[in-house]
Amino acid sequence: MNLKKRYIFVFTGLILFTVYLLVYYGNLMLKGKVPNLRQSASVTERGSIMDRNGHFLAIQIRFADVSVWRPAITDIDFLSNELAPLLEMPSSEIRKIIISSEKDFLYIKKQIDDAAARRLSALLEEKKIMGVTVQPIFGRLYPEKNLASQIVGFVGIENHGLEGIEYAFNSILEGKEAGGSSYGKGSHVMLTIDTNVQHILERIASKTMTDTRAEAVMLLAMDPRSGDIIGSASVPNFDLNNIRASDETSRMNRPVIWAYEPGSVFKVFTMAALMDSGAISGNTAFFCNGVYVTNRGSQIKCLGTHGSVTAREIIIHSCNAGAAYASDRLSGGAFYKLLTDFGFGSRTGAGSPGETSGYLLSSEQWSDRTKPTIAMGQEIAVSAFQMLQAASVIANDGILISPRIVSHIMSPDGNVKEWKAVERRRVLKAQTAKDMRSYMVDTASSIGTGWRAAVEDLSLAVKTGTAQLIDPATRRYSETDFIASCIALLPAESPSLILYLAIIKPRGEILGGRIAAPAIREAAESLIDYIGIPRGRNPQITHPPSVNIPAPRLPVIGSQVPDFSGISKRVLLPLLLRDDVHVEIRGEGWVRRQSPPAGTPVTDGMKIILELE
Repeated sequence: MNLKKRYIFVFTGLILFTVYLLVYYGNLMLKGKVPNLRQSASVTERGSIMDRNGHFLAIQIRFADVSVWRPAITDIDFLSNELAPLLEMPSSEIRKIIISSEKDFLYIKKQIDDAAARRLSALLEEKKIMGVTVQPIFGRLYPEKNLASQIVGFVGIENHGLEGIEYAFNSILEGKEAGGSSYGKGSHVMLTIDTNVQHILERIASKTMTDTRAEAVMLLAMDPRSGDIIGSASVPNFDLNNIRASDETSRMNRPVIWAYEPGSVFKVFTMAALMDSGAISGNTAFFCNGVYVTNRGSQIKCLGTHGSVTAREIIIHSCNAGAAYASDRLSGGAFYKLLTDFGFGSRTGAGSPGETSGYLLSSEQWSDRTKPTIAMGQEIAVSAFQMLQAASVIANDGILISPRIVSHIMSPDGNVKEWKAVERRRVLKAQTAKDMRSYMVDTASSIGTGWRAAVEDLSLAVKTGTAQLIDPATRRYSETDFIASCIALLPAESPSLILYLAIIKPRGEILGGRIAAPAIREAAESLIDYIGIPRGRNPQITHPPSVNIPAPRLPVIGSQVPDFSGISKRVLLPLLLRDDVHVEIRGEGWVRRQSPPAGTPVTDGMKIILELE
């Protein structure tokens, strides 16, 4: 074939293809249809995010986008009037959107709920309305709204994770963890969080923020035996279903990404490290006259004049000078090594994105003030998760258990696997950890700074702290901005719970012993009974190894519609994921009415309306 004939052949093929496209799309316009000009937000059914008990924190639901193809519309007024009630928009607004657009293809409304989409599709079919497309898409619903919002995170318009677990485990939730296709279903992510514990912590944190007029509050709970974070409250927070109403401050997952100077709570770890190294013993005494003076004459003030103090008194009275003098007994390099053994200066790897490693300079960069200042909890920056991890060493008789926020991954076929094994390593001798807990028990007594955290009939190992914040403008310690904090291990003899509270920039009273300790007591009182920690007035009873507690179950939809009366909305949520029937849930609370009634034969695609009160 010569060159001329080849050109003629190619040119003829292009003409025929162009004619085909014109006929094809012209036919679509005449039928009132329009090709999808964008793909569905996700062709994968995104996996759910659940708490440790299987309660949904994020689930996939069906939405629909409503678009129009203007060339196929014959009567804009008629179309606007018909769409208005179903889209819950004024007909004048719909008409304005259509007329004012310079494009032939445009969206009238995005993400209408599945029930409205089905009603709209039926209307278009019944009245032969052309030029309107109802495009099914997947969307995200967060049933608990503000609860654990910074942990759970959220998705964007394309249903891809943008923050939190939604972002960190996006590929798993989308079903791409094995590098496979995005078509199908994603895996479910189960957190270590207990929603009941989270509710308690967020309530107390919010109250504390109000009472202290603070900028923010963090309140966390961890099981030191497993490393599970069972609650992590950070207020202010935000409603995951209304991202546009949030701001950067409310979306900030402070316990994970924010590094700060911890203050005197840190003395627990520095004194334990010094004792374990042999640099000091429990009987080594130091004299506090109200100030510590470095070799070059720099001064570090103490909160009081405590006289002769041992490690026990340094913890009980939170003696800055005593901690500073104790740090003189160990070289900078050895002290630095002991602090990194606790995990400071490194990420915990708990599972939340954006985790900070904190701030800990190598000992070669220390000034003459650095070591004694670190000993009392300043010139080092930590995260709240790092504090929990370090506290696990004291709680577990010297064994560090790394924290985690994700426990298991459940594949679409029901296969469950542990997300990752926690790290376990020895940091202290068992006796050192036990000694430190005994000092902290005395701190919660009438002679210590943490007596306001004491709980009746249960021993708590407690340490309080107050730290100055750096003023960003002057790079010096602020005279007005502080962090008040408190940590508690309970029961002290064999801890099964660690509580940690940090109040950021309180106004008025600033001392941790006065404003943080009472909130720790309130959290402990609320959680002791829920978790089942034995106490004097709440003794343990012996029973068989397994106890069956009836839980509300979701009625099975078989050949007939079951009776949903009295079922809560939380239990009903899995019905929204079904493909064989369409369930519409109206209201909040428990089912009071349903349509069709129980006993009605089930048909494919039937709609079940559940009204809650």
